[in-house]
Amino acid sequence: MVFHPPAGTPAGLEVMTLADFRDRIRDWPWHIATPHRQDFHALMLVTAGTLRHRVDFTGYVLPPGSWLWIRPGQVHQWHNPDQAEAVLIFFQEDFVAPETAELAGLGTGTAPMPLYSPESTEAPVLAAAAEQLAAEFSHSDRHPLPVHTALLHRLLDVVLLRLAHLRQHGRAAESAPEPFLRFRDAVERGFSRTHRIDDYARELGYSTRTLTRATQAAVGLSAKNYLDQRLALEAKRLLAHGTEPASTIATHLGFTSATHFGKFFQRHTGHTPLTFRTTQRASPPA
Repeated sequence: MVFHPPAGTPAGLEVMTLADFRDRIRDWPWHIATPHRQDFHALMLVTAGTLRHRVDFTGYVLPPGSWLWIRPGQVHQWHNPDQAEAVLIFFQEDFVAPETAELAGLGTGTAPMPLYSPESTEAPVLAAAAEQLAAEFSHSDRHPLPVHTALLHRLLDVVLLRLAHLRQHGRAAESAPEPFLRFRDAVERGFSRTHRIDDYARELGYSTRTLTRATQAAVGLSAKNYLDQRLALEAKRLLAHGTEPASTIATHLGFTSATHFGKFFQRHTGHTPLTFRTTQRASPPA
Protein backbone atom coordinates (compact mmCIF):
# COMPACT_ATOMS: atom_id res chain seq x y z
CA MET A 1 0.00 0.00 0.00
CA VAL A 2 1.21 3.49 -0.88
CA PHE A 3 0.38 6.60 1.13
CA HIS A 4 -2.37 8.62 -0.60
CA PRO A 5 -3.82 11.30 1.72
CA PRO A 6 -6.87 13.29 0.56
CA ALA A 7 -6.26 16.35 -1.59
CA GLY A 8 -5.83 19.55 0.38
CA THR A 9 -4.35 17.94 3.49
CA PRO A 10 -0.74 18.38 4.66
CA ALA A 11 1.55 16.00 2.79
CA GLY A 12 2.61 13.04 4.89
CA LEU A 13 -0.18 12.78 7.48
CA GLU A 14 -3.76 11.54 7.63
CA VAL A 15 -5.99 11.02 10.68
CA MET A 16 -9.38 9.28 10.63
CA THR A 17 -11.65 7.03 12.66
CA LEU A 18 -11.93 3.31 12.04
CA ALA A 19 -15.52 3.93 10.93
CA ASP A 20 -14.22 6.34 8.26
CA PHE A 21 -11.70 3.72 7.17
CA ARG A 22 -14.40 1.05 6.88
CA ASP A 23 -16.43 3.37 4.65
CA ARG A 24 -13.42 4.08 2.45
CA ILE A 25 -12.54 0.44 1.80
CA ARG A 26 -16.02 -0.82 0.92
CA ASP A 27 -15.35 -0.43 -2.80
CA TRP A 28 -11.71 -1.51 -2.76
CA PRO A 29 -10.90 -4.58 -4.90
CA TRP A 30 -9.04 -6.51 -2.15
CA HIS A 31 -10.39 -8.21 0.96
CA ILE A 32 -9.63 -6.44 4.24
CA ALA A 33 -8.26 -9.64 5.83
CA THR A 34 -5.63 -10.29 3.16
CA PRO A 35 -1.99 -9.50 4.03
CA HIS A 36 -0.99 -5.88 3.41
CA ARG A 37 2.40 -4.22 3.32
CA GLN A 38 2.66 -0.43 3.34
CA ASP A 39 5.36 2.21 2.97
CA PHE A 40 4.15 4.40 5.86
CA HIS A 41 3.53 4.23 9.62
CA ALA A 42 0.08 3.37 10.99
CA LEU A 43 -0.91 4.08 14.60
CA MET A 44 -4.19 2.76 16.01
CA LEU A 45 -5.74 3.80 19.32
CA VAL A 46 -8.64 1.51 20.21
CA THR A 47 -11.46 3.53 21.80
CA ALA A 48 -14.25 0.93 22.02
CA GLY A 49 -14.69 -2.81 21.53
CA THR A 50 -11.79 -5.20 21.14
CA LEU A 51 -9.68 -5.11 17.98
CA ARG A 52 -7.82 -8.16 16.74
CA HIS A 53 -4.95 -7.55 14.35
CA ARG A 54 -1.98 -9.47 13.00
CA VAL A 55 1.44 -7.89 12.51
CA ASP A 56 4.35 -9.85 11.01
CA PHE A 57 2.47 -13.14 11.57
CA THR A 58 1.79 -12.58 15.27
CA GLY A 59 -1.76 -11.97 16.49
CA TYR A 60 -2.58 -9.15 18.93
CA VAL A 61 -5.72 -8.44 20.95
CA LEU A 62 -6.30 -4.74 21.66
CA PRO A 63 -8.81 -3.70 24.34
CA PRO A 64 -9.86 -0.04 24.68
CA GLY A 65 -6.96 2.27 25.52
CA SER A 66 -4.30 0.16 23.81
CA TRP A 67 -2.24 1.18 20.79
CA LEU A 68 -0.84 -0.66 17.78
CA TRP A 69 2.10 0.75 15.80
CA ILE A 70 2.65 -0.79 12.35
CA ARG A 71 5.96 0.24 10.78
CA PRO A 72 6.81 0.63 7.06
CA GLY A 73 7.60 -2.74 5.51
CA GLN A 74 5.72 -4.84 8.05
CA VAL A 75 2.97 -7.18 6.86
CA HIS A 76 -0.33 -6.88 8.68
CA GLN A 77 -3.87 -8.25 8.49
CA TRP A 78 -7.18 -6.95 9.81
CA HIS A 79 -9.32 -9.52 11.62
CA ASN A 80 -12.44 -7.82 13.03
CA PRO A 81 -12.53 -4.12 12.09
CA ASP A 82 -16.35 -4.14 12.36
CA GLN A 83 -16.23 -4.99 16.07
CA ALA A 84 -14.18 -2.08 17.39
CA GLU A 85 -13.74 1.66 17.13
CA ALA A 86 -10.38 3.39 16.90
CA VAL A 87 -8.47 6.50 15.93
CA LEU A 88 -6.11 5.82 13.00
CA ILE A 89 -3.02 7.96 12.41
CA PHE A 90 -1.14 7.39 9.15
CA PHE A 91 2.12 9.23 8.55
CA GLN A 92 5.23 9.09 6.43
CA GLU A 93 8.55 9.05 8.20
CA ASP A 94 9.77 12.26 6.58
CA PHE A 95 6.77 14.12 8.06
CA VAL A 96 8.41 13.76 11.49
CA ALA A 97 11.12 16.19 12.59
CA PRO A 98 14.60 14.57 12.70
CA GLU A 99 15.04 15.09 16.44
CA THR A 100 11.65 13.50 17.17
CA ALA A 101 12.39 10.62 14.80
CA GLU A 102 15.66 9.92 16.62
CA LEU A 103 14.11 10.10 20.10
CA ALA A 104 11.20 7.87 19.05
CA GLY A 105 13.47 5.32 17.38
CA LEU A 106 11.98 5.68 13.91
CA GLY A 107 15.24 5.16 12.07
CA THR A 108 16.54 2.01 13.76
CA GLY A 109 15.42 -0.32 10.98
CA THR A 110 14.18 -3.14 13.23
CA ALA A 111 10.67 -2.77 14.59
CA PRO A 112 9.92 -3.25 18.29
CA MET A 113 6.82 -5.06 19.52
CA PRO A 114 3.87 -3.15 18.00
CA LEU A 115 1.48 -3.41 20.97
CA TYR A 116 1.45 -0.63 23.58
CA SER A 117 -0.67 -0.79 26.75
CA PRO A 118 -0.33 2.50 28.67
CA GLU A 119 -0.76 2.52 32.45
CA SER A 120 -3.84 4.18 33.88
CA THR A 121 -1.98 7.45 34.49
CA GLU A 122 -0.60 7.68 30.95
CA ALA A 123 -3.53 6.31 28.92
CA PRO A 124 -5.80 9.40 29.16
CA VAL A 125 -2.93 11.73 28.33
CA LEU A 126 -2.11 9.76 25.19
CA ALA A 127 -5.79 9.52 24.24
CA ALA A 128 -6.19 13.29 24.67
CA ALA A 129 -3.18 13.92 22.43
CA ALA A 130 -4.67 11.65 19.74
CA GLU A 131 -8.05 13.39 20.02
CA GLN A 132 -6.43 16.82 19.66
CA LEU A 133 -4.49 15.62 16.63
CA ALA A 134 -7.67 14.23 15.04
CA ALA A 135 -9.60 17.44 15.77
CA GLU A 136 -6.88 19.65 14.30
CA PHE A 137 -6.59 17.47 11.19
CA SER A 138 -10.34 17.54 10.53
CA HIS A 139 -10.67 21.33 11.02
CA SER A 140 -8.02 22.79 8.75
CA ASP A 141 -9.92 26.07 8.45
CA ARG A 142 -9.54 27.03 12.12
CA HIS A 143 -6.03 28.37 11.66
CA PRO A 144 -3.88 29.71 8.83
CA LEU A 145 -2.31 26.86 6.90
CA PRO A 146 1.25 27.33 8.33
CA VAL A 147 -0.16 27.32 11.89
CA HIS A 148 -2.39 24.31 11.12
CA THR A 149 0.57 22.36 9.72
CA ALA A 150 2.82 23.30 12.64
CA LEU A 151 0.15 22.15 15.12
CA LEU A 152 -0.14 18.81 13.35
CA HIS A 153 3.63 18.33 13.59
CA ARG A 154 3.72 19.20 17.30
CA LEU A 155 0.72 17.07 18.24
CA LEU A 156 2.12 14.06 16.38
CA ASP A 157 5.44 14.63 18.18
CA VAL A 158 3.62 14.34 21.52
CA VAL A 159 2.02 11.03 20.56
CA LEU A 160 5.24 9.50 19.20
CA LEU A 161 7.46 10.59 22.08
CA ARG A 162 4.99 9.38 24.71
CA LEU A 163 4.66 6.00 23.01
CA ALA A 164 8.45 5.73 22.75
CA HIS A 165 8.70 6.51 26.46
CA LEU A 166 6.31 3.63 27.21
CA ARG A 167 8.61 1.25 25.32
CA GLN A 168 11.73 2.47 27.13
CA HIS A 169 10.25 2.86 30.63
CA GLY A 170 12.33 1.11 33.26
CA ARG A 171 15.41 0.53 31.13
CA ALA A 172 18.16 2.61 29.60
CA ALA A 173 17.50 3.64 26.02
CA GLU A 174 19.75 1.87 23.51
CA SER A 175 21.32 -0.11 26.37
CA ALA A 176 22.49 -2.86 24.00
CA PRO A 177 26.25 -3.08 23.29
CA GLU A 178 27.40 -0.76 20.53
CA PRO A 179 28.76 -3.62 18.37
CA PHE A 180 25.26 -5.12 18.30
CA LEU A 181 23.59 -1.79 17.44
CA ARG A 182 25.98 -1.31 14.52
CA PHE A 183 25.52 -4.94 13.46
CA ARG A 184 21.73 -4.58 13.64
CA ASP A 185 21.82 -1.57 11.32
CA ALA A 186 24.28 -3.27 8.97
CA VAL A 187 22.00 -6.30 8.73
CA GLU A 188 19.10 -4.05 7.73
CA ARG A 189 21.21 -2.58 4.97
CA GLY A 190 22.83 -5.77 3.77
CA PHE A 191 20.88 -8.93 4.57
CA SER A 192 20.03 -9.42 0.89
CA ARG A 193 23.66 -8.83 -0.11
CA THR A 194 25.55 -11.22 2.15
CA HIS A 195 24.66 -13.95 4.64
CA ARG A 196 28.18 -14.26 6.06
CA ILE A 197 28.89 -12.91 9.54
CA ASP A 198 32.55 -12.58 8.57
CA ASP A 199 31.54 -9.97 5.97
CA TYR A 200 29.70 -7.89 8.56
CA ALA A 201 32.58 -8.19 11.03
CA ARG A 202 35.05 -7.02 8.40
CA GLU A 203 32.81 -4.12 7.35
CA LEU A 204 32.32 -2.96 10.94
CA GLY A 205 35.87 -3.54 12.14
CA TYR A 206 35.02 -6.20 14.74
CA SER A 207 35.90 -9.83 15.10
CA THR A 208 33.20 -12.43 14.47
CA ARG A 209 33.46 -13.42 18.12
CA THR A 210 32.80 -9.83 19.24
CA LEU A 211 29.65 -9.61 17.10
CA THR A 212 28.42 -12.95 18.40
CA ARG A 213 28.99 -12.01 22.03
CA ALA A 214 27.31 -8.61 21.60
CA THR A 215 24.30 -10.10 19.83
CA GLN A 216 23.97 -12.81 22.45
CA ALA A 217 24.04 -10.18 25.20
CA ALA A 218 21.47 -7.97 23.45
CA VAL A 219 18.88 -10.43 22.13
CA GLY A 220 19.94 -13.88 23.31
CA LEU A 221 20.92 -15.12 19.85
CA SER A 222 24.16 -15.73 18.03
CA ALA A 223 24.94 -13.25 15.27
CA LYS A 224 24.23 -15.93 12.65
CA ASN A 225 20.86 -16.82 14.18
CA TYR A 226 19.93 -13.14 14.35
CA LEU A 227 20.74 -12.70 10.66
CA ASP A 228 18.87 -15.89 9.72
CA GLN A 229 15.78 -14.76 11.61
CA ARG A 230 15.81 -11.43 9.77
CA LEU A 231 16.12 -13.26 6.43
CA ALA A 232 13.29 -15.62 7.32
CA LEU A 233 11.05 -12.69 8.32
CA GLU A 234 11.67 -10.88 5.05
CA ALA A 235 10.99 -14.06 3.11
CA LYS A 236 7.68 -14.51 4.95
CA ARG A 237 6.72 -10.91 4.24
CA LEU A 238 7.45 -11.27 0.51
CA LEU A 239 5.65 -14.60 0.24
CA ALA A 240 2.56 -13.43 2.14
CA HIS A 241 2.12 -10.09 0.43
CA GLY A 242 3.80 -10.28 -2.98
CA THR A 243 3.15 -12.31 -6.11
CA GLU A 244 6.72 -13.09 -7.18
CA PRO A 245 7.64 -16.78 -7.46
CA ALA A 246 9.92 -18.30 -4.85
CA SER A 247 12.81 -18.32 -7.31
CA THR A 248 12.59 -14.53 -7.71
CA ILE A 249 12.38 -14.04 -3.95
CA ALA A 250 15.41 -16.30 -3.53
CA THR A 251 17.43 -14.11 -5.89
CA HIS A 252 16.21 -10.92 -4.22
CA LEU A 253 17.32 -12.20 -0.82
CA GLY A 254 20.76 -13.25 -2.03
CA PHE A 255 20.37 -17.03 -2.18
CA THR A 256 22.33 -18.88 -4.83
CA SER A 257 19.33 -20.98 -5.91
CA ALA A 258 15.65 -21.52 -5.27
CA THR A 259 16.53 -24.94 -3.81
CA HIS A 260 18.89 -23.40 -1.27
CA PHE A 261 16.23 -20.84 -0.37
CA GLY A 262 13.55 -23.53 0.00
CA LYS A 263 15.69 -25.57 2.38
CA PHE A 264 16.55 -22.47 4.41
CA PHE A 265 12.91 -21.42 4.63
CA GLN A 266 11.64 -24.84 5.67
CA ARG A 267 14.37 -25.18 8.29
CA HIS A 268 13.42 -21.85 9.90
CA THR A 269 9.62 -21.91 9.52
CA GLY A 270 8.63 -25.56 9.20
CA HIS A 271 6.92 -24.89 5.84
CA THR A 272 7.87 -24.84 2.20
CA PRO A 273 7.57 -21.39 0.58
CA LEU A 274 4.52 -22.50 -1.46
CA THR A 275 2.74 -23.99 1.56
CA PHE A 276 3.38 -20.87 3.61
CA ARG A 277 2.03 -18.57 0.89
CA THR A 278 -1.06 -20.73 0.43
CA THR A 279 -1.91 -20.85 4.13
CA GLN A 280 -1.50 -17.09 4.50
CA ARG A 281 -3.99 -16.38 1.74
CA ALA A 282 -6.46 -19.22 2.21
CA SER A 283 -8.73 -17.46 4.71
CA PRO A 284 -8.73 -14.66 7.28
CA PRO A 285 -6.55 -15.59 10.28
CA ALA A 286 -8.20 -16.82 13.44
